[in-house]
Amino acid sequence: MDLNAKLTILERMIDIYDQLVGEFDLACEKYCAHCCTANVTMTTLEGYRIFTHLEKTREMRHLETIARQSHPGRFRPRVSINRLADICARDSDPPEEHLDPAAGPCPMLADHACPLYPVRPFGCRCMVSARNCGEAGFADMDPYILTVNDVFLQHLEHIDAQGYTGNFADVMQFLTPDENRQKYADGQLGTAPASLVANQPMFVLMIPPEYRERIQPVLTQIRSIHV
Repeated sequence: MDLNAKLTILERMIDIYDQLVGEFDLACEKYCAHCCTANVTMTTLEGYRIFTHLEKTREMRHLETIARQSHPGRFRPRVSINRLADICARDSDPPEEHLDPAAGPCPMLADHACPLYPVRPFGCRCMVSARNCGEAGFADMDPYILTVNDVFLQHLEHIDAQGYTGNFADVMQFLTPDENRQKYADGQLGTAPASLVANQPMFVLMIPPEYRERIQPVLTQIRSIHV
């Protein structure tokens, strides 16, 4: 599958997700930025979409901001979500992940707003809450939405199976050199660099038994996407 087809599928998946989550009563609103942390992760497909957006809007300066303001203690996953699902399905122990909640805000956050909001990573898009996180002290997310999020994240990685997953800042810095973007566009990436992890196809979905029937229409919508 070529890159343009993957990007088209990504856009349609976002449309499906936004419509689904829009049916829930959420407290999320503009300038509510409690979830905009330095620990957001994404795939290279999402990073390429963001890079293309920056080129079109002539806002490439944001790449310098990302490189300059990225927190050294930002979360760097050791496995992707599909790899995690595979490990759990085999009753094996996944590697310990270390996430520092004090890593600070996303390097893109300015005045409690995101200049990349239209093309924000799915990791940002799926962080929703029924209550104001600042007032509650935590995100109040419906357990079903958590399952939906996992399903979308797994499908997204599956589409980008030849790419990488990593921290938002690391993916963007990896894609900044023309050579890396071209290799990615040509499907010629090799071993993942130390800051990123390799994606893999989806072998098993992480769906709790109580939601297997409810989520079927969502799976049908995702799988009916054709380009």
